[in-house]
Amino acid sequence: MRSSPGLPEGAWGWLNDLARWIGTWCFVPFFRLRVHRRERVPRTGPVVVVANHSAFVDGPLLYGLLGRRAVFLVKDEMFRGPLGYVLPRMGQLAVRRGTVDRRPLMAALDVLRGNGMVVVFPEGTRGTGEVAAARHGAAWLARQAQAPLLPVACRGTARPSGGKRRLRPRVDVLVGDPLPTPTGRGRAELAEATEGIRTALVTLVADVDEIRVSGQ
Repeated sequence: MRSSPGLPEGAWGWLNDLARWIGTWCFVPFFRLRVHRRERVPRTGPVVVVANHSAFVDGPLLYGLLGRRAVFLVKDEMFRGPLGYVLPRMGQLAVRRGTVDRRPLMAALDVLRGNGMVVVFPEGTRGTGEVAAARHGAAWLARQAQAPLLPVACRGTARPSGGKRRLRPRVDVLVGDPLPTPTGRGRAELAEATEGIRTALVTLVADVDEIRVSGQ
């Protein structure tokens, strides 16, 4: 089956577009959402988006905010039941944590080489959202595809530990400046690029926290 532009083989472009359209408004009843510097998202061309991750909703939220087709690397536990049929057809890629599986990375690389957008949570799993660690996948993809990296920070989606259910909490998403495409072919250079991604995200999280404190 021929793939739709910006999506993996077998994905349905119309379904991706429909889901993104739904994502632009479906969170309005639940969050007071503020998106800062959305104009930094490239409208065309390959790009690897890297984002912090503190709540399940981060992925679906970003999916509707980026303004173009996006392919997410999603843990394979999500590909069960009805979602196991829908997610691949939306263009999302299953990643098995704790195992060496190059298939989703190669599929993501094909998307980038077709001028698409791939979204990676470098922490590999949900955490506090402060990016204490990062894995090499995003840097490897950007290096192989010669694509820029775009950091995005999201705050306010996670309920504070021990906190009560919140009524329409404020959520802030800040798009950072693009990072240079990683260079060098060795593992040391890859590790250096990954640390650069982590540092950029840490800084961006601090920036969005400052925005939240100042009430902007």
